[in-house]
Formats: sequence, C-alpha cells, structure tokens
Amino acid sequence: MSYAANLAMTLPELVLGVGAIVLMLVSAWGGPGSTRLVSWASVAILAGAGIALTGPAGNGGPAFDGLYRADAFAAFSKVLIYIATAIAILMAPGFFQRTSGDDLRPEYPVLMLLSAAGMGMMVSATDMLTLYVGLELQSLAAYVLASFMRRDARSAEAGLKYFVLGALASGILLYGISLVYGFSGTTLFDGIAAAYAGQRSMGLLFGLVFVFAGIAFKISAVPFHMWTPDVYEGAPTPVTAFFASAPKVAAMGLAVRVAIEAMGPATDQWRQIVIFAALASIVLGAVAAIGQTNIKRLLAYSSINNVGFALIGLAAGTPAGVAGVMTYMTIYIAMTLGSFLVVLQMRDEDGQPVETIASLSGMSRTRPALAAAMAMFMFSLAGIPPLFGFYAKFAVFDAAVAAGLFPLAAVGIAASTIGAYYYLRVVKTMYFDEPVTAFPRFEGEVLQGGLIAVAAVFISPLGYFAIPLLGGWAMAAAQALF
Repeated sequence: MSYAANLAMTLPELVLGVGAIVLMLVSAWGGPGSTRLVSWASVAILAGAGIALTGPAGNGGPAFDGLYRADAFAAFSKVLIYIATAIAILMAPGFFQRTSGDDLRPEYPVLMLLSAAGMGMMVSATDMLTLYVGLELQSLAAYVLASFMRRDARSAEAGLKYFVLGALASGILLYGISLVYGFSGTTLFDGIAAAYAGQRSMGLLFGLVFVFAGIAFKISAVPFHMWTPDVYEGAPTPVTAFFASAPKVAAMGLAVRVAIEAMGPATDQWRQIVIFAALASIVLGAVAAIGQTNIKRLLAYSSINNVGFALIGLAAGTPAGVAGVMTYMTIYIAMTLGSFLVVLQMRDEDGQPVETIASLSGMSRTRPALAAAMAMFMFSLAGIPPLFGFYAKFAVFDAAVAAGLFPLAAVGIAASTIGAYYYLRVVKTMYFDEPVTAFPRFEGEVLQGGLIAVAAVFISPLGYFAIPLLGGWAMAAAQALF
C-alpha cells in the first residue's frame, strides 16, 4: 500500500494535528484576545475531522503495516469523541468568563484538539505501541486541562492527582505490554491473538491482567477509580464534562478492541476480570454516591456506575455485546453532557459556581425548565422507562443474557436499583424541598440552553425513533472487530 493511501486512512488525526499546530501559532500571536476565534475554529476542525471519516478513514482497513486500522468501529467511536469534544469547547467561554476572568486562554481548545487526536489513535490502534502513544497524547493534554484554572487550588490539586495516578497507571499498562510482547514476540494485535490461541504461558496471562488493569484506570472502573471524584470536583466544570464523556468513549473503545482483537482467544480469562470490574463499579458507584453533597462528585460516582453497566456488554464477548456497549456509550454521552450543562447554570449572583445538591432546592419553581431537564437526565441515568437511558441498559443486559451470563445480568439489574436512590434524591430536592435563592440568568446562555434542549430531546421517548439507525450503525461497528 502506498504512503499516500496510508495517510488517507489517518486523515482525521492529520486534520486535528495540523489544525492544532496552526491554532497554536494563532494563539501565540493573537494572545488571549484570539480565544473566541480559536474556539470556533477548533469546533470547525473537529467537524472537518468528522467529515474526513466519510472517505478511506471511515472504512479503509489496516494502515502502516497493521499499526493502525480505519474501520467502522473506529469511525463510530470517533464521531462520539468529536461531538463530545466540540460541546466541551463550546461550554467553556461562559464558565471561565464569569468564574475566573482571564483564565480561559486560546490554549484550551488547542489542548482539546490534541487530546481528540490521541483518542482517535486509541480507538484505531491495532498495535500495543500505537495504543500507548495515542493514550499518552490524550493523557498529557488532559493533565494540563485538569489544572487549567491557575488561581484555583482545587484545580491545581486535581491536575496533580490525575498526573501522579495517571503515571502509575501508564506504568502498569507498559509492564503488561512488555510481558505480552516478551511472551508473544510481537506487539501487533493479530500476532498477540495467535499467541493466545496457542499454548498460553503464565507470562501471557499476567500480561493480560496488567494490560486490563491499566485500561481500567482510564475508564475509571473499580478498583482503579480512586482519582475520579477528586479530579471531577476540582477540575473546571467544562473540563469535568469532557473527562466524563470523550475520554470515556475512547478508553472503552480501546478496551473493547484489545479484548476482542488482541485477546479474543483468551475470552474466558479476561471475562473474569471484566465481570468483577463491572459488578464492583456498579455497586461502589451506587453506594458511594448516596452520601455525596457535591453535584460534581455525585456525577463522578454516576460515571463509575455507568462504566460498570457498559462493561456488562463487553463481558458478553459477542457482536451483540459490543454493539450494546457502543449504544450505551452514545446514550451515556447525551445524558452526562446534558447533566453538566445544567450544572454550569448553577451560579450565584456574582457568577461563581455553586455545586451543592442542597442549592437545587425548589428549582422546579425558580427555574422550571432547567429543573425539568435535570430531572429527565437523572431519571434517564437511573434507567427508568420510558426515557432513552432505559434502552441503554436493556441493550447490554440483553446481550449478556443472550451470551448465557444470566447471573451477571440478574445481579446488574438488582444493583441498578441502588443507583436509582441518589438520582431520585436530586429530583426530590428540586421538586419537593423549599426553594432557596434562585440561580440568576446571565447573558450568553442561549447556546448552553440549546444544547440542553437537544440532549433532553435525544434522551426523551423520542430517542426511541433513533433505535433502527443507532442499532444498525452500532452492530456494523461491532462486526468490524469479529
């Protein structure tokens, strides 16, 4: 295959990389005054990367001698990543302008683009080293984003915690990769799969455990979830919304591709790890959220809880299970971004963020439309019909039952009732508690209000009309791995 054909299949990453470099130069010359221009240009570049997926980059096959694969699975993941990244960029100006004055600089959207390029490499990687390079590119940008508010001690603390624990997870992952390479003789997924299909040594099984442990950190699955609540609470809210959406999709896509393509013959071995992580994440995410008083920490535990449900689909190890995971992540992104967009509206008279759940008291009477949207997101995250979040859980449980994992599905369904408690507590606070000071309305909220409305419509019963399209696309993406 020619070098030009290889480059054509990596066109989305090229668009993002070149765009980030150009905008970095613009921000260097334009200074803080170029922030708005760079932000909108970044959204346009993300749209351009999405359009590039319609060509060979969307379904061109292997590139660069098997280091990278452009297929339907990667294209599905990248569309979700680009949408979530674009929304995180659009959320930022209003938040930073009222919260910290001049803290929003044009480097913010540039870092988002670089992170998106890394995430694109993660979901297209078919080699352990390509996987690691993409993951580190995403992570390095994320460490800076977490501590982006330089004058805020919480933000600096979040960035430091994320960096230290992220470095530990990278070391665990690299150790696992080195074991897999040492005992299989290759870093290519096809060669690793052949090694697992043969006589498996103890070293290969240890490598599998360490690789999945490193990936579990990136998706914040129990027991590697410890960074999530502190980082979500301390990071700027638009950054927290970003962490809860795009990197989650990329890490889950990475986990699915490694499990199915690289370690498919060892399904019985990695399934045990995935089942434990799924159930532990569901239970801990639900139980630990009950006592939270900060809405961002509650959403952090909600994120851990939802990762557990998505992993149930992966545990099935079938095309239907993978399709269930991708369907779940699509709906999860809409619910999570919608929730964080509502959190952005929680501000006092001075425009400073208010993050306590108690501050939502009586919001149904002071901001009825906002309360209705938040209630929809909470009910949907809890999986209560007829909202679209119910279908997300149904898809992964159905795949688990079809694969014969009846006990896993039964325990998952039972544990989901625990999580319903803290979601309902938020709704109860908004609709039944006495009103406190109303959140004031500020200029420039039209865009955020429009995004909230779009997310609310998508997770409403109207979302079921998208099932034929979404289900067909998710199944096509899943089939590309088998």
